[in-house]
Amino acid sequence: MVRALSRRCSIQSWGSFRIRRTNHDDHDDDHDDDDHKQQQQLRTIDARNTNKPMEDQPPFIGEAPKEKPQSDMDQMKERFAKLLLGEDMSGGGKGVSSALALSNAVTNLAASIFGEQGKLAPMAPERKARWRKEMDWLLSVTDHIVEFVPSQQKSKDGTNMEIMVTKQRKDLLVNIPGLRKLDTLLIDTLDNFGQEQEFWYVSKNDDPENESSRREGKWWHPKVKVPPNGLSETSRRWLLSEKEAVSQVLKAAMAINASVLSEIEVPESYIDSLPKNGRSSLGDSIYKSITVEYFDPAQFLSSMDLSTEHKVLDLKNRIEASIIIWKRKMHHKEGKSSWGSAVSIEKRELFEERVETILHLLKYRFPGLPQSSLDISKIQDNKDIGHAILESYSRIIESLAFSILSRIEDVLHADSLAQSSSSNSDDDATRLSSAETPTLLDFMGWGIDPLKRSPIDMENLFKVDSDKKASKPPVSPTPRPPIPELSDN
Repeated sequence: MVRALSRRCSIQSWGSFRIRRTNHDDHDDDHDDDDHKQQQQLRTIDARNTNKPMEDQPPFIGEAPKEKPQSDMDQMKERFAKLLLGEDMSGGGKGVSSALALSNAVTNLAASIFGEQGKLAPMAPERKARWRKEMDWLLSVTDHIVEFVPSQQKSKDGTNMEIMVTKQRKDLLVNIPGLRKLDTLLIDTLDNFGQEQEFWYVSKNDDPENESSRREGKWWHPKVKVPPNGLSETSRRWLLSEKEAVSQVLKAAMAINASVLSEIEVPESYIDSLPKNGRSSLGDSIYKSITVEYFDPAQFLSSMDLSTEHKVLDLKNRIEASIIIWKRKMHHKEGKSSWGSAVSIEKRELFEERVETILHLLKYRFPGLPQSSLDISKIQDNKDIGHAILESYSRIIESLAFSILSRIEDVLHADSLAQSSSSNSDDDATRLSSAETPTLLDFMGWGIDPLKRSPIDMENLFKVDSDKKASKPPVSPTPRPPIPELSDN
């Protein structure tokens, strides 16, 4: 009986079979039959568990289940679910618009991929594959942004009919392939630096000049090193050609970004925050400099204090605000403005043209500037998904191109420093070699200028002279002959 109960408990622990409870009033023959059945069932269970593979057997107690990696389809579903919810996973409807969610997704992806690109080196294969895969997901939205265009269709009887067909929107059809090409060019540029180069990088912790570089800026970037004599002529020319190619990519990305931002409508919240006139926005000193009879943009920028990024961004914000104010006044055709005097439409157009020229020069002289207040307002209030993708994609390509361009300029700057130090050392060596060449003055004992002697050399010289004088025997003075007296005769 005890043996049957123990076997029954073991069978219940496996959970495969349930054994009916036996009554204590049954006969001994019934118990023997039950024992025989239980033994057969245990043998069957043991045989089944023995033939099972290891992964099909029940896990041990305390063993953590293994998490399977997500497939690309699951990752894409999760990504687009967040975009549809407007980054509000609670589902309460407090998320941002779809356009802003897509813009943030592109920006965050670029920050996670290119945020650590502090040197000229190829991207890791994992990061490159992730960048291309997830950008394809986000850009796939633009394939479904279409517009109706007329087209010709030939019917069965041979007559031509004009019908409307769907086609990808014109700005997306032109700019998306261009941005993809610029993206590929920048990644290929980084891959070109995978070969053996004449420069290398050291960590900021291993660089003894780290304290001085902290004061110069960019101390968080690794320090670039070049050979003592600088780069070779071939390597220098190759770097200059890469710099020129990246500069062209930067200009193209900036042009696309500026074109997209100009098409986005200015939000009402930004307009409400503007002052009443352009003079209040610019300030008296800037306004007087712009409204002079003979205006030179380069001279104007040279007279402004652009020493810090904050001051440049403040000037950009002021100029953009004045352009919006003047355009609105010209649109409403106000004959009299609040500038204190009547200003004609021709003068407003002239002033607007001048400040737009200054704004253009600022953008190309300082390409790494943060976004202005107007740009931030447009991006946040934009509802056009196509504009959001074009703006964010062109902006991150512009940022990556500027970063690569800055790293190339760091290498060229280190090369120029090495060349200048090498030329100075060569001049010093030439000067020393010419000084060591014996001249006629050296043979005559006049080769050393007494004014150029060190104090120790002068002391030794005087000591030697005094020793020589002491070693000579004293010489008695010879008596002078008497002076003959002159006679009167």
